[in-house]
Amino acid sequence: MAGASIKEVARHAGVSLGTVSNVLNRPDMVSPGTRQRVLDAIAELGYVRNDSARQLRAGQSRTIAIVVLDVTNPFFTDMVRGAERVVEATGAMLIVCNSGEDGARERRHLELLEEQRVRGVLITPVGDGPQPHLEKLIDRGIPVVLVDRGTGRASRCSVAVDDVLGGRLAMDHLLDQGHRRIAYVGGPLSIAQVAERHAGAAAALDDRGAGAELRVAATTSLTVTAGRRAAEDLLALPARQRPTALFCANDLLALGVLQELTARGLRVPADIAIVGYDDIEFAAAAAVPLSSVRQPREQLGRTAAELLLEEAEHGEAHQHRHVVFQPELVVRRSSDQPRRARR
Repeated sequence: MAGASIKEVARHAGVSLGTVSNVLNRPDMVSPGTRQRVLDAIAELGYVRNDSARQLRAGQSRTIAIVVLDVTNPFFTDMVRGAERVVEATGAMLIVCNSGEDGARERRHLELLEEQRVRGVLITPVGDGPQPHLEKLIDRGIPVVLVDRGTGRASRCSVAVDDVLGGRLAMDHLLDQGHRRIAYVGGPLSIAQVAERHAGAAAALDDRGAGAELRVAATTSLTVTAGRRAAEDLLALPARQRPTALFCANDLLALGVLQELTARGLRVPADIAIVGYDDIEFAAAAAVPLSSVRQPREQLGRTAAELLLEEAEHGEAHQHRHVVFQPELVVRRSSDQPRRARR
């Protein structure tokens, strides 16, 4: 009798559903005689347990989710690759959800993941404010690890890069090159990484007391197209107000800026220097190789996945940790020409 149900097994063995469940999951709780009777019924009826359903009910799915801000950004591609290697090594599967920097879309993803009772969630949140949707997952016993985002909360692990330091590194480099009119290209500032990189740049400027100014060229997204539009706006300024150097919140913005400047006939770095952030593969391969603040992209994903699996394995015994990596400035041709050597 193929395809028999657990109810049919219980009826055939003359026991309760709970007893059959105990034989399947906690056999030591059932007397040897009763246990054998249930096993005989299972064999006779051809019952096959549904492990996927059992895992789903127990919150032990073999699926882990990662929710990223922009699936088209190579930074997140590399981060996902690092997490995937760790997850798949355990026999589990990693699924990727794209919030598209949209808070409402992020919430819909998380609601669905909660319904599916995934084993855990890795996430780079859209905002930096209260996150009740994440707390709800944690209350349901689903581990959550923030990736590329720090947290002061004791209820979750996080893996991040010191973006304030990254902003300082970029600004110190541009000031050392002799630049005094500098623009920070990035937005929205509601994204924590964007705000922290700007804060680091502003702090470096204040510390140096170099008589320089930092203009903010706000963008609505972190894409190549947004970078081109920001460059258009900056080039519309009077020559005496136009920045001589740009620090971009990520490499996609920097690549868009570079495209627009080149299309307008400006020289990089002779007319305007550029520094990006993330050091994606395309940064070094650009027509003018981009200086960039490097993040350990795959290591972020690997470490986050390791923390998540550890928490899923040990539950309440797990000690939450907040891992912070140090960024590194990689100087290439897009900014490597001292301003004082030019007219």
